[in-house]
Amino acid sequence: MSESFLPRVRPRRLRATPALRRAVSETRLHPSELVLPIFVREGDDPVAIASMPGVVQHTLDSVRAAVNEAAAAGVGGVMLFGVPEVRDAMGSGATDPDGILNLATRVVADEVGDALVVQTDLCLDEFTDHGHCGVLDALGRVDNDATLERYSEMALVQAASGSALLGLSGMMDGQVAAVRAALDESGFIDTAILAYSAKYASAYYGPFREAVASTLQGDRRSYQLDPGNRREGLREAMIDIDEGADIVMVKPAGSYLDVLSDVAAASDVPVWAYQVSGEYAMIEAAAANGWIDRQRAVHESVIGIRRAGADTVLTYWATELAGWLNDGVVA
Repeated sequence: MSESFLPRVRPRRLRATPALRRAVSETRLHPSELVLPIFVREGDDPVAIASMPGVVQHTLDSVRAAVNEAAAAGVGGVMLFGVPEVRDAMGSGATDPDGILNLATRVVADEVGDALVVQTDLCLDEFTDHGHCGVLDALGRVDNDATLERYSEMALVQAASGSALLGLSGMMDGQVAAVRAALDESGFIDTAILAYSAKYASAYYGPFREAVASTLQGDRRSYQLDPGNRREGLREAMIDIDEGADIVMVKPAGSYLDVLSDVAAASDVPVWAYQVSGEYAMIEAAAANGWIDRQRAVHESVIGIRRAGADTVLTYWATELAGWLNDGVVA
């Protein structure tokens, strides 16, 4: 070949060896950038979640081992979800100090509160008999402002139980402002708020419904975002920041990397993303069939979310992935 046709610029030089690839890597993962979602149920025995292989509904006893394992791996935090046995229209169990989520919060805070950021899901869907994220009006619609009152009550109980970071996931207008005011007025000025700002009405939540034994009839499209809307996701995040959110989040992660990138570029607070149950289940199912390399796919899926702009990723692989990072199996 004529020398005039030989490439002058050769990007492959920096890919030639593992050492060179490590030296120029643009995005890296660290265990502290991972948060483990955990389900805690009433009852004596953990229950496996069929659609999420390897994930269980923990008990108050079994959750201790799970959070200690996460802490030992260097995971940044745990997000707790409650699975009650009894539900009602108002989601009364959510504000019962001895309800399963608040009990679990006290257990986990006592166990690992100095090592992990103990976080709680602040939403009514796990506690209502209709499965919606808020209380319903006489016509069966989710009543935004009445729900804000319930969220404010939940916030005080969760903060008193030891939650350091409240995950506002209900997508009610004004939820950040309402909860921030309630916390401050009651002296919980140091309790932080994680706003699920751009939470889309996604099909990828399917396995989560099994995980929390959801009773939902219908859908949540009147309050969660339309999957086709990009600008709206950024708008919601900016509103939450203005209302006092300490962290904003995009959910799901993998199919909304454009929204995540938009929010990360505009935000002056940390931006997180939730790799949801359906994303987890798809990789596990494909790997179980031998169609993909499980370890590589898990790592690539999470690093892609970080590359798009997430400072921290909520993922059901958090503890396992942290272990791989600690052992140098993945970089």
